[in-house]
Amino acid sequence: MAFLFTSESVSEGHPDKLCDRVSDTVLDLFLAADPEARVACETFATTNRVIIGGEVRATDAKMPAILDGIEAAVRGAIADIGYEQDEFHHAHLEFQNYLHKQSTDIAMGVDSGDNKDEGAGDQGLMFGYACRETDMLMPAAIHYSHQILKRLAEIRKADADSILGPDSKSQITLVYDDNGNPTGAHKVVLSTQHAAAASQSDIRKLVTPVIADILPDGWMVDDADLLVNPTGNFVIGGPDGDAGLTGRKIIVDTYGGAAPHGGGAFSGKDPTKVDRSAAYAARYLAKNVVAAGLADRCTIQLAYAIGVAEPVSVYANTHGSGKVADSHLEKTLIDLVPMTPRNIREHLGLNKPIYTPSAAYGHFGRTAGEAGPGTFSWEATDLADRLAAAV
Repeated sequence: MAFLFTSESVSEGHPDKLCDRVSDTVLDLFLAADPEARVACETFATTNRVIIGGEVRATDAKMPAILDGIEAAVRGAIADIGYEQDEFHHAHLEFQNYLHKQSTDIAMGVDSGDNKDEGAGDQGLMFGYACRETDMLMPAAIHYSHQILKRLAEIRKADADSILGPDSKSQITLVYDDNGNPTGAHKVVLSTQHAAAASQSDIRKLVTPVIADILPDGWMVDDADLLVNPTGNFVIGGPDGDAGLTGRKIIVDTYGGAAPHGGGAFSGKDPTKVDRSAAYAARYLAKNVVAAGLADRCTIQLAYAIGVAEPVSVYANTHGSGKVADSHLEKTLIDLVPMTPRNIREHLGLNKPIYTPSAAYGHFGRTAGEAGPGTFSWEATDLADRLAAAV
């Protein structure tokens, strides 16, 4: 049965995404100084104010220098996004830091010891997904939504006089055929902050060719189905227009609703937190299953108990498209890449300052190494040949 399906993305200047960026900036600052640092940094942003809080731990000798560098790093991240507005300016906003030392109770469960391997940083369930809808093995609606906003950000940053502002959202509704394959776009929504002097027609003229270029040939909608700034005005935006918090765009960060989500956010969390690292590992496994030609679609679920190294469950579902039994796939994947927190971090190289680029335009559907060595390592398909041989 044919159907419609919709996903959205938000730009790096969206207030929630700005908070994700700040939290990951703080995380990278810690990991650059101490690869074994523990960080769970939350950010709140509103009119000319940014507040961070959460738990951290690092080598005592390195902690003072890290803490001294946080404010400058945060202001630099906001400047890079492009906020120099009267009511939200990287140089003038009030910054407050409420980070505190990690709980010893949490540390006791996570740290390795004489008689146990390092445990998971929390209980929870994580999902990974891959499919053949795009070359990046991602669902098409979220993939193209990301690409539109990423391109518009590049255009904005390349032109000091751009009419575009940092805050924007895109949403794409696709048409799927009876076999579940996307065949074209049904509606496209694009809302972008803009200069006060810019008209709606100015914005439409700028964004329409960008959208047409991003969508596959023959997919562009007609004018009636392209909704650009449908409220009519979007001058006040970012944290001045709406408050932001870390971790409120978890569906944007993952698969746009096309796959399950365990509920845990990613940004600001070091890789002992399986909310992040195991979600990356699950995507890595699912993507390699599809890349190996073993399925057209694959969902992987991992689940953990705090302080326990081995996952409490591993689940694979190839949605009827698998070339081998799902139960056999589960066993083979864990044999090839054991899913303990330490092994995940070592296999994917996660104890590095690689996280800031993931704070906007999706944690998945990227290219391994695209933002520097080690970035998006979970997007590699280096397991595919071994996996195909093992099954």
